[in-house]
Amino acid sequence: MAKSLSDIVQGCLDGNAEDQEVLFNTFSAKMFGLCLQYANEYEEAKDILQEGFIRVFTNLNQYSQKGSFEGWLRRIMINTALEKCRDKHYLARFDDEIEKREEIIKVDIVDDLSAQELMKFIHDLSPKYRMVFNLYAIEGYSHKEISVLLNISEGTSKSNLSRARTILQEKIFHYSKIPNKEVS
Repeated sequence: MAKSLSDIVQGCLDGNAEDQEVLFNTFSAKMFGLCLQYANEYEEAKDILQEGFIRVFTNLNQYSQKGSFEGWLRRIMINTALEKCRDKHYLARFDDEIEKREEIIKVDIVDDLSAQELMKFIHDLSPKYRMVFNLYAIEGYSHKEISVLLNISEGTSKSNLSRARTILQEKIFHYSKIPNKEVS
C-alpha cells in the first residue's frame, strides 16, 4: 500500500532517507519546470532545484500540513529562484514610468502556438521582465507582492509587466509571419 503524503512528510521529518527520496521524486520534475521558468539556462535551473530542495528538507518542520504541500513547495522554489537572480543582479531598479505604445498588436494567433513555443518566447525575455511576467501572469502574485519579493516599486513591476507583454506580442506577431512557424 502506498504511503500518503502526510506519512511521507512525517518520514522525512524523522530523517527517513527513503521518504526523502520519494518526496523528491514525486515533485522534482514539476518543480524543475518551475525553476526553468526563472533560470537563464538548464544548469542554473538544476542549481535552483537542488538549493530549493535543500531548503525544503531543512525547513520541513515549518510546514503546518494545512493547505497545499505543493503550494508551499512552489513558494520555496520561487523564493530560491528569485534569490539566485538577485545574487546575479538580474533585478535592477528601473524608472516607474510606464512605456507607452502607439501601435497595439491585435493578432489572434495564440491558439496556433504550442505551449512549448509560448514558453520559449517567455524564456527569451530578459530576466527582469521574465521574473515579473512569471510572478504576475503565471503564479498570480499582485504587483504589491511582486514589489516586495523583488525589492522594486509597484510602478516598476507594472512597467516591467507591460514591457514583457509588448515584447511577447511582438514575438507572436512576428511568429505569425513565419511560413513554417518554427521557433529558433
